[in-house]
Amino acid sequence: MKRILAFILLFQLAGCAELQQVVNQLPQGTGIGNAEIAQGLREALNMGIEKQVNKLALENGFFKNELVKILLPEELQKVDKTLRDIGLSSLADEGLKILNRAAEDAVGEATPIFVDAVKGITFNDAKQILLGNDNAATQYLQQATKTQLYNKFNPIIKNSFQKVGADKIWTNIITKYNNLPLTNDVNPDLTDYTTNQALSGVYTMIAVEEKEIRTKVSSRTTDLLKKVFALQD
Repeated sequence: MKRILAFILLFQLAGCAELQQVVNQLPQGTGIGNAEIAQGLREALNMGIEKQVNKLALENGFFKNELVKILLPEELQKVDKTLRDIGLSSLADEGLKILNRAAEDAVGEATPIFVDAVKGITFNDAKQILLGNDNAATQYLQQATKTQLYNKFNPIIKNSFQKVGADKIWTNIITKYNNLPLTNDVNPDLTDYTTNQALSGVYTMIAVEEKEIRTKVSSRTTDLLKKVFALQD
């Protein structure tokens, strides 16, 4: 299996122009069939998904990760600034944290959906992913899972908001802002906004993991990988 996974990662890292050169230097008699290649990719993807999704589902998985931290929607950024300008920074911070906590609650439900999507990868899918760009696998997963994940995340985020009283907190925040002179009233759908931001964060982190598998020297965990990727150095 190590040799199968090495072959999979080789294809991920090699550009199309370099692919034949690298393949020609592989040891003979690998005996890897199409089904094994697809299965190897499934295993590699499952490892990456589990690693990154688990991180995001932890407390502060979103809130303290600058790549995916959920900020206020554009129409509420002026609310945040105004509250801080008038000495209500703690209230603004609390509102921001709630958005990220809701996303962290929801992401724990993503793994089974991703696993089902990975199980459905055919050899043709695998071939396109392996020969694709740095986020080809992430793009495949996004196309295969986005609608289902949205439908799963949205009620969890809504419930999370209700559980911690976010509806009251945000009502308080928005009411204070709307009562200020010379401001325009705002009332965004924060559940929908946070759901979409949570999805974006999940795919962002999977893309990070995918790129590392494709390009990072420390990912060359076998002698075969070290030999093959030395050709690109």
